[in-house]
Amino acid sequence: MDTILVVNAGSSSVKFQVFSIEGDGKLQRQIKGQMDGIGTRPRLRASGADGSPLADRAYPIEAVPDVPVAMGIAGDWLRNELRIIPIAVGHRVVHGGPDYDRPVLIDHGVVARLERLIALAPLHQPHNLATIRSVLAKFPTLPQVACFDTAFHRTHDAMADYYAIPHQLHAEGVRRYGFHGLSYEYIASTLPHVAPEVANGRVIVAHLGNGASMVALKDGRSVESTMGFTALDGLPMGTRPGQIDPGVVLYLISEKGMSAAAVQDFLYRDCGLKGLSGISNDMRELEASDDPRAILAIDYFLYRISLNAGMLAAALQGLDAFVFTAGIGEGSVRIRAGVAERLGWLGVALDPAENSRQARRISRSDSRVPVYVVPTDEELMIARHTLSLLSSRPSANPNHARVS
Repeated sequence: MDTILVVNAGSSSVKFQVFSIEGDGKLQRQIKGQMDGIGTRPRLRASGADGSPLADRAYPIEAVPDVPVAMGIAGDWLRNELRIIPIAVGHRVVHGGPDYDRPVLIDHGVVARLERLIALAPLHQPHNLATIRSVLAKFPTLPQVACFDTAFHRTHDAMADYYAIPHQLHAEGVRRYGFHGLSYEYIASTLPHVAPEVANGRVIVAHLGNGASMVALKDGRSVESTMGFTALDGLPMGTRPGQIDPGVVLYLISEKGMSAAAVQDFLYRDCGLKGLSGISNDMRELEASDDPRAILAIDYFLYRISLNAGMLAAALQGLDAFVFTAGIGEGSVRIRAGVAERLGWLGVALDPAENSRQARRISRSDSRVPVYVVPTDEELMIARHTLSLLSSRPSANPNHARVS
């Protein structure tokens, strides 16, 4: 059975999925797993396509000190115990910069170019690249494909792409990129089946999770996004502030004496819902709390979503549908209700019963703007891109890429 391994590496976890390639060229999810708690309480967990447990193993802290080791343990388990030897590996890479507007086969030159973007995605890019380098070192002939969170947004026109800065900086790559593109691409590909009547219209998609952003889709293409040069911009997130006056950064440096590295760490790790509430970056914990600061953090999150919805509706010159996705968007009845209430002026009318039962469409039948909840699947999108790129290679039988 030919399989594709999909890898999404973070700072303390490596998530992976295995897809089989069926005879008709379709992809079938076989395994979903992760090695988390890297550096603290390492644990390998995995389940089959039907949810049945395949592994649940704890490791000593010193046995899994970093992401490459975690990747090696997960890979050894797949190969040695399940006899799964993938014909290719697809990776989520957060930032593609100005060079990459589509998935690409990885070589050492690609890795070198992507390393230059680490400062633009310090929470993600180093770990994305660590797993790629690990596989390159162990299996240099195994095809690897980088799939970028920025690529889907490269359809923006100049008005959405530029900052009001000298052109030379734009030419060097200082521009608005947008992120969560793999999620948005999946939603755009799914809408024709979920809601064909609006799929080619003007749609706002809210990817609400620990990382959060929104996109304006027109004819299934990204025309505007809340995120920009880095994944700090736009909506408040679990630990990131979202939109902030650049003068705040200057103040932290000049008046608080913080270094650039300290400011970066502060903005990526200590702000957002965590900073506002002083309690947690987890929306579930905030919703369970009656602390006034937790309530403030939730209300601020809702307020900023509604403000950005207005901006995106302006970019689209109208609105035909609104879609929630990702962890909070798919899971929180309260957040969806709060957003819908604030978007009544756009024609949104929520059906509380449908919202509570987690229906696919959660707006009333008379809502001028229908509202949907569509689960995202970034891993499937990566597997599709990997298979497509592998199939388009001019030469070879993909089985020749097998490793043992």
